[in-house]
Amino acid sequence: MDDRFNTAAGWVLFAGIVALGSSIIASESFHSERPEKMAYPIEGVEAAAGEGGAAAEQPIEAYLAKADQAKGAEVFKKCAACHNADKGGPNQLGPNLWDVLGEPIGQGKGFAFSPALATHGGNWDWKSLSAWLTSPKSFANGTKMTFAGISNPQDRANVIAFLNQHSDSPLPPPAAPAPAEAAKAPAEGVPVTANAADNAAAATNATAPAAAKP
Repeated sequence: MDDRFNTAAGWVLFAGIVALGSSIIASESFHSERPEKMAYPIEGVEAAAGEGGAAAEQPIEAYLAKADQAKGAEVFKKCAACHNADKGGPNQLGPNLWDVLGEPIGQGKGFAFSPALATHGGNWDWKSLSAWLTSPKSFANGTKMTFAGISNPQDRANVIAFLNQHSDSPLPPPAAPAPAEAAKAPAEGVPVTANAADNAAAATNATAPAAAKP
């Protein structure tokens, strides 16, 4: 009886040693590391840094050079719950936007602007409008406007071109920057940091407008 028990125990021990050895060999032969380049996209898995990253945003003038007012009118429909851009139109939840380009920031149309915007200073121009539309809260910290911003620079340019035409004296569009200048210039409304990864992260943002008072 003892001999049979010892023999069985020996075989069990031998099987365990074989299994352990096989596991070690397999772990050395096969790796579970992520491949350098994904063979095909997998939903929910983001590309690693450097794999098809988004191109850096150019100055707003580059997008204004190819702005489409009709497309701007479509984007502006999202703003119509708070604003109108009609000549003589009433203020709503937000101010009337007729002739907004060149208007003092936070001062026009008799609208009760929030202190953050009323004390900002300067006039609405191509760059300030782009920065505001990118992120109102970044442009005027403390604004009551809950609109999250328009991340797509061409959409912003289209809306600005649409608003420019809603004026008695539309302004001529600004000159597009030279390619070299556009490549090195930071985008309006995006804070410049010492870290390139932080700059890229700050430039992202796809959000939809929400109705609110500026």
